[in-house]
Amino acid sequence: MNTIIEFKAVDILQKTNIIFQNINFKISAGEFIYIVGKTGSGKSSLLKSLYAELPIKKGGIEVLGYEVGELDDNNISNLRRKLGIVFQDFQLLTDRTLYENLLFILEATGWKDKEKINERIKEVLDNVHLENCESKMPYELSGGEQQRATIARALLNHPEIILADEPTGNLDPEKSEKIIGLLKEINNKGTTIIVATHDYSIIKKFPSHTFVCENRSLVEINSENL
Repeated sequence: MNTIIEFKAVDILQKTNIIFQNINFKISAGEFIYIVGKTGSGKSSLLKSLYAELPIKKGGIEVLGYEVGELDDNNISNLRRKLGIVFQDFQLLTDRTLYENLLFILEATGWKDKEKINERIKEVLDNVHLENCESKMPYELSGGEQQRATIARALLNHPEIILADEPTGNLDPEKSEKIIGLLKEINNKGTTIIVATHDYSIIKKFPSHTFVCENRSLVEINSENL
């Protein structure tokens, strides 16, 4: 299969601390990957390195043909437009409706045609089963609905990869299952998904390739052993 992410003898820094050392790792198009590990083990740092938020001390990371450590600001922006990022704390704009949250992202990334904007917003809200919520403010949405809204936002620009950082961290078990089920639906349509999580119950419910962060390394494990 086509490799779209590759870590090549990579050291990753968080401030002055080395989080990962000499990791080698490949992800193919269309995979669904879990990254697990204890708090502070580097799950979020690994995701941030993929969109040039954290520096690489040594080695190289290639994402969708971009050498991440060599990118200027313009190319970092180009790379990030091909990625969808789902945050644990939602990061929705609280002073505007769900529709306006999505409109803000599309306009910021160069969309101008009003009809196409409306079509895309309707499409992503349908995809995450929020088709009747576009006029709601974030505080009017449940936690699960807010997380689905962040997934809708991540889908807007047809990303090839979605990076989900603890997407179920603030949700109860039932809502957590619905969020992972939704990400599985998106994955089944061809989008590569990487989920950083410490919620082992969802991995047992929705098993897939799983890697653990420990001792500055990244090691594949059998999810049945969690």
